[in-house]
Amino acid sequence: MKEFRTELIPANAASPFNLRDGVFTIGSCFADAIGNHLSANKFDVWNNRFGTIYNPVSIHQLLSFVTEKEFPSSESYLQNEGIHLNYHFHSTFSSVAKDKLEDKINAAVAAANEFLKTTNRIVITYGTAFVYRLKSSGEIVANCHKVPSANFDKSLLSESEITKSFQEFYSKLKRANPKCKIILTVSPVRHLKDTLELNAVSKSILRLACHSIISQFSDVEYFPAYEILLDDLRDYRFYKSDRLHPTDEAVEYIWEKFVAAYIDNSSQQFIKSWTEIKKDLEHKPFHPESDRHRRFLKSVVSKLENLQTVTDVSKEIQEVQFLIQNHKS
Repeated sequence: MKEFRTELIPANAASPFNLRDGVFTIGSCFADAIGNHLSANKFDVWNNRFGTIYNPVSIHQLLSFVTEKEFPSSESYLQNEGIHLNYHFHSTFSSVAKDKLEDKINAAVAAANEFLKTTNRIVITYGTAFVYRLKSSGEIVANCHKVPSANFDKSLLSESEITKSFQEFYSKLKRANPKCKIILTVSPVRHLKDTLELNAVSKSILRLACHSIISQFSDVEYFPAYEILLDDLRDYRFYKSDRLHPTDEAVEYIWEKFVAAYIDNSSQQFIKSWTEIKKDLEHKPFHPESDRHRRFLKSVVSKLENLQTVTDVSKEIQEVQFLIQNHKS
């Protein structure tokens, strides 16, 4: 029987990370997907808390703010329909009062700076090579915030522009945290607003830029999330109803590939154990008052206690013990 698919097996990381290593994710919505899985498996994660940012230059700008604990200039703030926003940040960073928005942004940057100081990995997901520049200054914005399009020029970044922007951020990162390594990914989500043809051009530039970057920096690696969805899975049954975003099943498949490539063996074993325990914790018994269920709960506590030396499961233990104590026979 011939093989009827082309499975992609990512290369193993030169230096895998583990459960105790901090991970910082940033970029497009696919960064959320990886971050959510890491968080659900007890990793210490700063999961895309700046909101979805799609173009590489804006992602690097945010990371530069964080690494140097630098705050955006007053010129980057705007007001639209009575709401204050910032061109470098997602619309979740907004307020009816400018000073409150400044406080929110400054607090987020300061908190991210503290986390990044001891972070082992940064996972960056690029979404598009298209950018919008303010006509008034030529500056690239992360979000147009529904400001009329007449205020912007749309253009396509070049591979060299992305690489140069990365180099500037990278040098700042190494001053702040020399041991931190980076994983680059390209989002597999197509940007139909650019048309399929231009989306292909955009993704090609992002992929070429990633290739150039990892060729220059030994502690930067590329994870092929884009290729796994488009070339390995390669079927519309792995897409949601919008035919753009991957289904939960597809994300889970990509996550398993990520784990195999980047997470060390001991933490992989923990993930397997934790996955089974999570199923136990989600179990809904037909007869919660039965002795059989009480014994089941005690077995869950025993499994959790075995993990106490690996990670903090005190909350889960307390929750199950509460159920045992309130068990009615």
